[in-house]
Amino acid sequence: MLNFSLTPDQLDLQQKARTFAQHEVLPVAWYYDEKDELPMQVLRKAFDAGMIGSDIPKEFGGQGLTLVDSALITEEIAAACPGLATSIFDSSLGMEPILLSSNTGAKNKYLPAIAKEFKLAAFATSEPTMGSDVAGIRCTAKADGEDYILNGTKYWITNGGVADYLSVFATIDAKSRHKGICAFLVETTWPGVTIGRAIPKMGQRCSNTVGINFKDVRVPRANVLAPPGEGFVLAMKTFARTRPIIGSFGVGAARAALEYALDYAKKRRAFGMELGAFQAIQFKLAEMYQKVETSRLLTWKAAWDSDQQKDGRVSASISKLYATETALEVVNEALQIFGGYGYTKMFPIEKILRDVRLLRIYEGTSEIQRIILADYLFKEYQPSLPALEDLPLHRRHDPSGNTTPADENVWRCRICGHVHYGDTAPAECPFCFFPQSAFKKIQ
Repeated sequence: MLNFSLTPDQLDLQQKARTFAQHEVLPVAWYYDEKDELPMQVLRKAFDAGMIGSDIPKEFGGQGLTLVDSALITEEIAAACPGLATSIFDSSLGMEPILLSSNTGAKNKYLPAIAKEFKLAAFATSEPTMGSDVAGIRCTAKADGEDYILNGTKYWITNGGVADYLSVFATIDAKSRHKGICAFLVETTWPGVTIGRAIPKMGQRCSNTVGINFKDVRVPRANVLAPPGEGFVLAMKTFARTRPIIGSFGVGAARAALEYALDYAKKRRAFGMELGAFQAIQFKLAEMYQKVETSRLLTWKAAWDSDQQKDGRVSASISKLYATETALEVVNEALQIFGGYGYTKMFPIEKILRDVRLLRIYEGTSEIQRIILADYLFKEYQPSLPALEDLPLHRRHDPSGNTTPADENVWRCRICGHVHYGDTAPAECPFCFFPQSAFKKIQ
């Protein structure tokens, strides 16, 4: 049986995250957005409150929270500030390749540090000349004995300027595309690692984003997370685990915009009545609400799939695509309800709009999600209904009424769909004029 109820522990966790978001994140969000700066003290408080690295298994010193639990936390923090939610969640993204790898030594060394010592991890695939095309990585890894030497630049790295560890994806041969990709755990204090200046952004200005350069960085064999040829698969497995949480960013931000717009519509007066009394505004709010609710259900479903060890690749793409696309729509409609005030910095909507615009880009653009879903439909999806050429679309006889003679054959034209009754198919279809070979016997 389906059950959409949260457990008592999850309700407590949700309330804890909501309280943290409203007391620690919301009051400082606009100040640090204006400064274009990540407030590290908020990340420290989030860590102390158990909201960073909470999904690390208990065997490595973590709380062992599920991905659904992480979705609950993320939605609440994103409702207060999507940018800070990104930086708080990003350590989970950075450590996920360690957790998914078969490198037991790296797990035992780094996961307890992330769980217990406020050590932050960042995820590094993108580069100045490549983003969605993960197979197009140009950062090189050259074997040197049992070690590897890294050279190249990673870009758009969230928390890269404050992280202790980096999950870095590189290639032994750029021409071999995905077959040459490998992955490593790199410590940011190693010789040859250079952190770039914070990249100025339109939104999500409360999160840190930088480029990172590697010049002859030696990575010991013990820090190889995926050997050449296995890195691409590891990156895709990571995204399948983390994309539902990007959906949660969208749910939280959209919910905040909806709540602000609802409050405004109840209090603003126009033409002698409350703004919310106009059906045009009511319809907007109703549409916004259903999109928030739908996005949350899709996000929870994708997170649940992953928690159940199912192949969450498809549900992750669906939730990421729908929740981030509709977040932009909901926030944009909220600004419309606010009118001119929504366009000013005196109200919260313009910041939320700037923040959510990024959600359709990072961790796989909306276009990439559509490619993934289309590929699944054409290659793996198993239809429940018969193929068109097998459809028993009876026109002359009612099969349930036993009016079709038992010995009469039924033929269907595979081109135009015409159904013919008789011992043999006609020599030529009377509708599309294709020859007898176009007919298939369906009864």
